[in-house]
Parts: sequence; structure tokens; C-alpha cells
Amino acid sequence: MNVLRLTSPIPLSVNHYLGTRAILKNGKPMAMVYETGEAKKYKQKFIKYIHNQIKEQNWTLPVTKTQHFYCDCIFYFDRLDKDCNNYFKLLLDSITESKSIWADDNVVCERVNRIYYDSQNPRIEITIYPTDYIGIFDNQEQMELFENKCKTCKRYSRNCSILNKAKEGRIQEEIQDMICSKYKE
Repeated sequence: MNVLRLTSPIPLSVNHYLGTRAILKNGKPMAMVYETGEAKKYKQKFIKYIHNQIKEQNWTLPVTKTQHFYCDCIFYFDRLDKDCNNYFKLLLDSITESKSIWADDNVVCERVNRIYYDSQNPRIEITIYPTDYIGIFDNQEQMELFENKCKTCKRYSRNCSILNKAKEGRIQEEIQDMICSKYKE
């Protein structure tokens, strides 16, 4: 199984990831959002580290838009008053921008497994691996079984939208208990 283990320094919280400034556009004041310099530095360093770890750990999964991933994290904060949910945005955006693991972080199931406190070495230990499920299917075998039946249906040769949506994880009334009501031999 492909597993990638990373260790990140604690990134900026979502509260400090982006900044705002006022600008005038067509004579009207507007707020403009920008990525802070600190956030850019974190991303640059972490992306370089990700690329090195992918080579070192022989991560071989191709980047796709549909494969989902578990991102299990153990947080080691320097103090008690931190909220781990504030640190995922910059962390996951950095991994996405590495273009090496997933195409978009909308396929990530981030999970906090533990929270510790280490004032000497604050960090996040991350374990990334693909989920078994694919779309609405519990695993590859279930999807292949469903698709093999689809191959004998008239709709299949016309690039069946029901099958395609099922692979994307879309719930459809046409599929109940893994049986397609639109099936026609």
C-alpha cells in the first residue's frame, strides 16, 4: 500500500494565512485578499520537502482528480490554547500546490488522531494514504463488479452518465443497493 509520511512545522493558522488591504477600483474602495509573506515562505519550504520525501519514500501513485486520501495527523503544539482545525488550510493547500499527491484538496479526508504538547519541537506528523472507496463504491472490487454489469447495458456504449457520476461519488436515485434501475440489456 502506498503510504507517505511527512512532518511539518506548525503552519500559520487560517487567521494569519491571508491578509486584506483596501484598494480603489473605478473610484470605489474594495477589500483585496492576498497571501502573506510568511505563508508563501512556509509553502515554498514545505513543497520542496514534499518533493524530496516523495522520491525518498518511493511514492508512486499518479495524481488524479477522483482518488480520495486519508490525511491522518498527530499535532504537537507548543501551547495548550491552539485549535488544530485552524492549521489544515495552509497545510493542505501546500500539499495541493506540490502537484504530487492530489489535484485538489477536495479529495482529502483530514483526521486528527492525537494532540500532544511539545514546546521544544512543535510539529504535525502526517500520514497520507489512498482510501479504499472509489465514488459510491466501497472498494475497487465492488466498482469493477458494478461496471462489468454496466458493460452489458445499452447505455454503457454511450458513455453512461450514471456510471460516471457513481465513480465521482454522486448519489443518484437510479442506483439503489448497487442496482441500476436504468439497466437495459
